[in-house]
Amino acid sequence: MTVLVTGATGFIGPHVVHALRAREVATRALVRDRARASRLQAWGAELAQGDVTDPRSLRAACEGCDAVIHLVAIITGRPADFERVMAQGTRDLVLAAQDAGVRRFILASALGLDERTKDRVPYYRAKWAMEEAVRESSLDHVVFRPSFVFGKDGGVLPTFVRLARFAPVTPIVGPGTQRLQPIWVEDVAEYYARALDQPGAANRTFEIGGPDAPTWNEFWDRLKRVLGARRPSLHVPFGVLRAQAALTEKLPGAPVTRDQLTMLELGDNVVTSPDAVETFELPLVPLDEQLRRAAA
Repeated sequence: MTVLVTGATGFIGPHVVHALRAREVATRALVRDRARASRLQAWGAELAQGDVTDPRSLRAACEGCDAVIHLVAIITGRPADFERVMAQGTRDLVLAAQDAGVRRFILASALGLDERTKDRVPYYRAKWAMEEAVRESSLDHVVFRPSFVFGKDGGVLPTFVRLARFAPVTPIVGPGTQRLQPIWVEDVAEYYARALDQPGAANRTFEIGGPDAPTWNEFWDRLKRVLGARRPSLHVPFGVLRAQAALTEKLPGAPVTRDQLTMLELGDNVVTSPDAVETFELPLVPLDEQLRRAAA
């Protein structure tokens, strides 16, 4: 089996490639910059230079592959950017996969996405279009909707750790009563790897999260306890943060955008079905252990 992984040099991508190579699965990584992929090469992955916005490179990358794991997404940008990179890029990749005879297509979506939320922000709109492109294809497919993905080497958790350690107060968005269900990045990678040949996963959508679902207030308390930090917390109203984001979201490294605040305001970011746990029977890293690993 040969598997194409898009988004292989991002946060989650290298963990997916590592999980595949640990199984000795032949892995091809779609990369824009080969210089950023030396670690993937060291693990034995083949590099395919290309971009999801270039249909010709997608056709070449899919040639000879049995499966595709599609991880590419952007978090910020204009609505046209979300359409070009995420929605149209996925449509072109699905066509390339179909033409190449790919057996299974595994898509990274997002927890919180559904009929109610799909038009609230460009990110969700693009994710919904990606899911539709996969569902409407002739490909055997699996869609994962992960909650917050935590890891030591990327994602949002290192920022949370720095805030808890060094900020004079810990800022908590809104009342802090919404719940989240963080999942460790290596568990996410394991889900993708197992989905390649799990017959019970075919043509299904799975919500995935970790074994704990604290409120944001509880999360920050647990993180500070693990770090030994004693700084107080401060609840910042959504309206205040939205006004700030309107001024800063266009700047490089902006802490939060108005769209991200909208997604947080939509409610709990937790799994509503046990299907993933029951289908894959994957032991998951508890939240306190995730926090200890990130703090080490």
